[in-house]
Amino acid sequence: MKRDLFLTAMERDAEMDKPLRPDISDTPLKGVRSNIVQSIRAFRVQDLQDTARALGHHFLYANLAAAQSKQDVLDLIAQQFILPAHFGKNFDALYDCMTDPVHKSGPQPGFVVVLEQIPATAKFDKEAREQLLDIFRDTADYWGDRKIPFRCFYSFL
Repeated sequence: MKRDLFLTAMERDAEMDKPLRPDISDTPLKGVRSNIVQSIRAFRVQDLQDTARALGHHFLYANLAAAQSKQDVLDLIAQQFILPAHFGKNFDALYDCMTDPVHKSGPQPGFVVVLEQIPATAKFDKEAREQLLDIFRDTADYWGDRKIPFRCFYSFL
């Protein structure tokens, strides 16, 4: 009866040897570089969120389907990422909010970012979309230099 209530020494040792976080190779992110901006393609948002949680990483999500312009995109990102009130609502300010202050706040475990349904409109054209993605590429490089994973997945509307 006692054996059912308590772990044996061997079971306890085996339990303690289990890692607190899963190995990246046991997640949907296996094979995905640690610092990258890429199309979401075969990934599901829920799977990415679950993986971020399991790895102890920050998960940032923005659905941009309602945006028509650069200002709309920046407003939606600011709201959905819960950026500080002083956010300047331009691409440079977006980069700044996602890098230095976060780095200065203490050790970071990693990031999984999803930008869903980036608009393709006259006021947010191909050049604006590339500028937005360049900000996230630069952010991935920033965190990569600090050996912190930053994976950004995106889709277009």
